[in-house]
Amino acid sequence: MPTLKESAEQFLQLNTIAVAGVSSTKKDAANYIYEKLKKAGYSVFAINPNAKEIDGDSCFPNLESVPARIEGVVIGTNPNVTLSVVKECAKLGIQHAWIHKSFDGGSYSEEAELFCKEHGIALIPTGCPMMFCKPVDFAHKCIKWVLHATGKMPRRYS
Repeated sequence: MPTLKESAEQFLQLNTIAVAGVSSTKKDAANYIYEKLKKAGYSVFAINPNAKEIDGDSCFPNLESVPARIEGVVIGTNPNVTLSVVKECAKLGIQHAWIHKSFDGGSYSEEAELFCKEHGIALIPTGCPMMFCKPVDFAHKCIKWVLHATGKMPRRYS
């Protein structure tokens, strides 16, 4: 069973990543993750069925409409949407997903986690890519430290 750090490092070796749940009306976790991955040099695609553009970049209604082969997906949607995103991953053969999960539960869905296990999708069901994508900003270093110090950062998961 991999550690969260090992899984994060593996995910961040991917080159083409979609971020589901970006918003055209406000800055939320998915938007910050999208911006961070873009600045870090990834080929990144914004996914939101209700937006055509995010900060001047094209936004796609779903994973299938992205004009590139997606290697991994970060899910920053409402938890009610998470299962449909991982189902689309399975349909398209996307083998890596990361469900953003913060203090408030984020996008986590137990159904989506079980679906990924059943369909062979390598899933990170917790945490935030910004705690691992270099350079890590001060706020995410602090969040990571607090989660470790309080025992709330899972070391291993299945």
